[in-house]
Amino acid sequence: MAWAGNQTLISHFVLLGLFSRSPLHLFLFSIIMVMFLVALSGNGLMILLILTDSRLHSPMYFFLSWLSLMDLMLISTIVPRMAADFLMGRGSISFTGCGLQILFFLTLLGDECFLLAFMAYDRYVAISNPLRYSVVMNRRVCWLMVAGSWLFGLVDGLIQAVFTLRFPYCGSQEIDHFFCEVPAVLKLACADTSLYETMIYVCCVLMLLLPFSVISASYLRILVTVLRMRSAEGRQKAFATCSSHMMVVSLFYGAAMITYMRPQAYHSSKQDKVVSAFYTMITPMLNPLIYSLRNKEVTGALRKLLGKCPCGGEALG
Repeated sequence: MAWAGNQTLISHFVLLGLFSRSPLHLFLFSIIMVMFLVALSGNGLMILLILTDSRLHSPMYFFLSWLSLMDLMLISTIVPRMAADFLMGRGSISFTGCGLQILFFLTLLGDECFLLAFMAYDRYVAISNPLRYSVVMNRRVCWLMVAGSWLFGLVDGLIQAVFTLRFPYCGSQEIDHFFCEVPAVLKLACADTSLYETMIYVCCVLMLLLPFSVISASYLRILVTVLRMRSAEGRQKAFATCSSHMMVVSLFYGAAMITYMRPQAYHSSKQDKVVSAFYTMITPMLNPLIYSLRNKEVTGALRKLLGKCPCGGEALG
């Protein structure tokens, strides 16, 4: 610990975690570990299918492969640490470790915000202007969109990590959360954080509402285009693709907005933990399931991959 005036500054935090040692919480912990394994295998399989099947070498699946990679990294930033703390009965984390967790988490969160917006724009161009789709969404544009997502996410993560840890922290070391999330960490600051909270709110407007506005506008235009389609099969295919994406968007943005766009006074530790679990564990697990179960091209690629495996060939035969 260090001294500042008459206050003792703490040198590390203690994460209280998501669970106690009760039988119910042990059961819930087991469920989360199953979800973690499903997320790892599901997103890993999605990346493998997109890389190996030529039918999935299109902009939509290019973005989807990056979404799967981001989900893999996001859940791996949070769950292994949380599981280790729970199993070993400790939750101590250094200032540096907490700062790195904030940086990685917010970078990946920001990445997904913008990537989902670019995915919505991709669907808008594909459905509303199919003849120019290959020209507008060329390889260079797709790579620029992905690079832009990472850049915006990294800038947001760096700003919030640096500014959060610049505050003096004294008194309690206990963060009532299962990872270093900014609103939970700021509760321990022994300084006025109101100006910084305003800055976080402005950042969230840019990082959440701006991409969400692009998504909403894209899907409004898509809806108008789809309703004008004469082909029932075309309408059905467009609705199937877009409804999957909208489901992912609603789950992800809804949880993120509840956490980062509410005033600090309205934050409850229990509610924050549940909402955070939603977009750090549940959404990364559901994303590959949502996109694969409702997508004939992905399920076809999976059958093709299983057919190449000796065990898969015997099962299919």
